[in-house]
Amino acid sequence: MELHLGMDEEPTKSLWVRIKGRAGAGDIIAGVCYRPPDQGDRADEALYRQVGAASLSQALVLMGDFNHPDICWRENTAECKQSRKFLECVDDNFLLQVTEEPTRRGAMLDLVLTNKEGLVGDVKLKDSLGCSDHEMVEFRILRAARRAHSKLTTLDFRRADFGLLRDLLGRIAWDKALEGRGAQDSWPIFKGHLLQAQERCIPTKRKSSKTTKRPP
Repeated sequence: MELHLGMDEEPTKSLWVRIKGRAGAGDIIAGVCYRPPDQGDRADEALYRQVGAASLSQALVLMGDFNHPDICWRENTAECKQSRKFLECVDDNFLLQVTEEPTRRGAMLDLVLTNKEGLVGDVKLKDSLGCSDHEMVEFRILRAARRAHSKLTTLDFRRADFGLLRDLLGRIAWDKALEGRGAQDSWPIFKGHLLQAQERCIPTKRKSSKTTKRPP
């Protein structure tokens, strides 16, 4: 798989491959990444652009050591600015993080992310490999990931209550919520309130996986 980036892009320690699917099954994009603890913002942004391009595929599995020990995956929060930017990348590309246990000295550094629920399963930790002080993460890519009975959902705007949505967002004291914050720090706060209101006001419906044939 080729990810076309600009000539001035910072180099990243990442590798992307395409796993060809069997007849009737789509391809899977697999990415492996190592992010050094001292990696700069430009290299981070280059990596996030790669993730964004790869996540456009129907099936993506991204794994590696991203060195964000301060992220709390249960609460989806982080202390460091770079870790918060990584969480934004995960959210913006609709990725699901499936590692649940620490992989090195109580920290969850080695992650497995996917953009398709049910694609990754049987995730478990094993003893470290060689002289590494990281636990080894073992998992399976489930190639037959329920294609026939898709559980993908989409927002049903026809049944949305936009009046309630405006009311809920209007009740928030935005001046206090965003006080002293720049655009980058304000965005996840705004997005969080918007998604909470959206969940209450806009129902979802199952997205059909069948394609409708047009008459000749």
